[in-house]
Amino acid sequence: MRQHTRSIIVTAALVVLLVSAGAADDQWPQFRGLNAGVVADDPALPDVWSPTRNVAWTLDVPGLGWSSPVVWGDHVFVTSVISSGETTAPQRGIYPGTLLYDSTAPHTWMLYDVDFLTGKIRWQQEIRKAVPPGPKHLKNSFASETPVTDGERVYVYVATLGLFAFGLDGRVVWTKEMAPAQIRGGWGTSSSPILHKDRLYIVNDNDTRSFIAAFDKRTGRELWRVNRDEGSNWATPFIWESGQRTEIVTAGTGKVRSYDLDGKLLWELTGMTSIAIPTPIAAHGLLYITSGFAREPLRPVYAIRPGASGDISLKPGETGNQYIAWFQRQLGPLAPSPLVYGDYFYTLDDRGFLTCHDARTGKQTYPRQRISSDSSGFTASPWAYNNKIFALSEDGDTFVMQAGPEFKLLGRNPLDEMTLATPAVVRGSLIIRTQSKLYRIASAAPR
Repeated sequence: MRQHTRSIIVTAALVVLLVSAGAADDQWPQFRGLNAGVVADDPALPDVWSPTRNVAWTLDVPGLGWSSPVVWGDHVFVTSVISSGETTAPQRGIYPGTLLYDSTAPHTWMLYDVDFLTGKIRWQQEIRKAVPPGPKHLKNSFASETPVTDGERVYVYVATLGLFAFGLDGRVVWTKEMAPAQIRGGWGTSSSPILHKDRLYIVNDNDTRSFIAAFDKRTGRELWRVNRDEGSNWATPFIWESGQRTEIVTAGTGKVRSYDLDGKLLWELTGMTSIAIPTPIAAHGLLYITSGFAREPLRPVYAIRPGASGDISLKPGETGNQYIAWFQRQLGPLAPSPLVYGDYFYTLDDRGFLTCHDARTGKQTYPRQRISSDSSGFTASPWAYNNKIFALSEDGDTFVMQAGPEFKLLGRNPLDEMTLATPAVVRGSLIIRTQSKLYRIASAAPR
């Protein structure tokens, strides 16, 4: 009887663990989710939609923000900024000049908790009300950093204001004020925070004094800060758990740098463009780093093996070394982060081209394929499920392509409004943010 009882207890514990693990996989807690845009295949996930088709709900979001939505359970979190004065509409397109939006009117930074099932605002919380401390590019917003959540709190970072923690009931848990810094061209900010265990990490690359810092997620106490010899960048850092160690990888103009969890520099790499936006990703035991300002001849992709130390930069004429598995000189996109789906490494160029390479070797699978000849451009990062690749244009059109070694355009799903934010994909649904709305796209009842 004891043995039978013990077996029942062990079995029940295993069931709880499995259910908990499944629940954890069913969240979208940060920019691009837990697997850099790759979602487990699910027949409930839609591949066709429009403003009136496969729409579970639509919510008008006040103000403007290009932060991505994040999801935990039935909570969808999204930030925005509301101006008390006149505003100028954001401008889409590739390199749309250097027009800036500067205002002396007070703006209110907001956090919204939206019910996943109904699309109703559960609560809203004012983050800060102030005159913006500097301008932004017309294409950018004052709320472009994506929040992160651990299911207990939601953490909001605004580089010009600071770091803020809220309970799932909207209660302010703590705030960490930060002084604004000068940003290249007055273009504004976008690098999002990342969360690992009990620590929050941010990278603030600017033209005043760049740094990377770690904070206690429960109290907001700064645990360490390391200055960086960098100018302005917009790339979100990446936690790389390679199996050998856990490290924080940061893409930068001057150098790619990797730090241990206490801020010690592990390795560095030169050879990027003067604008770093895409977030590093990892798959097949490799780390992928891209940089792609189109006006420069070197627009690289690097695939890096774990365990590196010191300076691992390529020497003239090299395409690899002990720690760089492969290198492509002119493959990097400007803004969209890359995607690894199955055995293939995909890059989505901001001008509307998709390219496919073998993820392990870098060998070209197919060359640049034009997705669309009439799109304004692509800023959102691609995602994948059900053997399909999805690319969301700045016009609000999502192009659906066949995954694998042959390029084939399968469809085009319009939402008819400017879109820069990368969607969340969770529980059989897409949460897509356009300039003024939040959509839950779903072809079946959510789980």
